[in-house]
Amino acid sequence: MFLLTLKDRKDDGAFAVPDKYGQKVLFLFEEEDDATRYALMLEDQEETEMEIVEVDDELAIKTCKMYNYKYAVITPDDIVIPPKNDNL
Repeated sequence: MFLLTLKDRKDDGAFAVPDKYGQKVLFLFEEEDDATRYALMLEDQEETEMEIVEVDDELAIKTCKMYNYKYAVITPDDIVIPPKNDNL
């Protein structure tokens, strides 16, 4: 699986997207190409560079569950579009 981080702030953790309730959700992409596409869309909106990091899927999900952190597994069949700037 793959997740996104801010390129120059990789140690700050993974990039998460706010849901409609304002709670952050970590996107875990099954395919690197999908993570890359999403990163490019974010870079276009946010004018910041993103980095794609490969993570162990079981460990990532286990960690999210342990810390009660919301996550979504993005499969090749899913379409995700970054929220507009005014929603961040």
